[in-house]
Amino acid sequence: MSASTFRTDRALPGTAGTPGSAAVPPGARPAPDRPLTSIVPKELVHRTGVAEVMLTGWERVEGDHFTVTAQWPRGHSLFTTGGRYHPLIAAETIRQAGILLAHTEYGVPLDGPLPVEEIRVSTRPGLFGIGWTPATLELRVTVRPRHADDGTLTGLRAETEIRRDGRTAATGLSAVACVTAPEDERPPSRRPALRDGLPAAAPQAPLAPQAVGRLSPLDVVLSPTPRPDRWLLRTDTGHPVFTGRGGRIPDMVLLEAACQATAMTLGRPCTPLDIAAGFGPGTVPAGPCVIGARRLPAAGGTESVLVTGRLHGEPVFHSTVTAAAG
Repeated sequence: MSASTFRTDRALPGTAGTPGSAAVPPGARPAPDRPLTSIVPKELVHRTGVAEVMLTGWERVEGDHFTVTAQWPRGHSLFTTGGRYHPLIAAETIRQAGILLAHTEYGVPLDGPLPVEEIRVSTRPGLFGIGWTPATLELRVTVRPRHADDGTLTGLRAETEIRRDGRTAATGLSAVACVTAPEDERPPSRRPALRDGLPAAAPQAPLAPQAVGRLSPLDVVLSPTPRPDRWLLRTDTGHPVFTGRGGRIPDMVLLEAACQATAMTLGRPCTPLDIAAGFGPGTVPAGPCVIGARRLPAAGGTESVLVTGRLHGEPVFHSTVTAAAG
């Protein structure tokens, strides 16, 4: 199973579709004559550029169990550094797998909202080295749909194991909401200042890249504030990785912010071992989002940091990032 672009006479939910288009019916298997380098259509994983698509194909094994194939590039502006893959590439791969299956196997329209509610990833660092060729991966995904009393699909949870060379490189899950809650459509309240006393000003200069484990200021998503445990979120809608849709702050921006806030809290750049994040409804880039962090008690040779995001004083994001003790 190696391809992702399929020819069929059936259109995906929410699309017009024409015979011969790249739409895929549920349960479709990749065409055997496609090269391994092909990827799934970027629209199916909510990406604007093909370079950011990690998935190469999928098939239903049985019931709600699926196999998804993926490939990680040897070089990436954000997800590779120092000869290793950053754990966020696993989080992004898990995120894409859940969205892909929601659209192709569970009938979620492409033009409908599909906000991510939760992302978790636990990594095995020994399998995140970069080899001579791109990493070829197999994802074993179990989907747990959620339905309303009338049978309407309201969400799904995709529990995922990422395998590399026959070994588990990471485990995790992504959960998405398939029906928009009314509060998700409400504009955020407009307040002249944030509840924690920080000024409601637009983010200014980024933190020093080396302080948060990044090489370029363009990849820094935090701005300093007068408080050492608070930062303002920076969003760049033109960034190739930090893109979103539906008016929400992109999920990957918030995950990156959690990793950078963890580095600032621990006083050193660090590679996360585990990330567990939840996203609230109504997360929109309509005002300054304050990122806060506090160190949690150390345990078992690891250090953890609780990171939160507040927009107009309202909680919109929380994450626990765990790294090896320094």
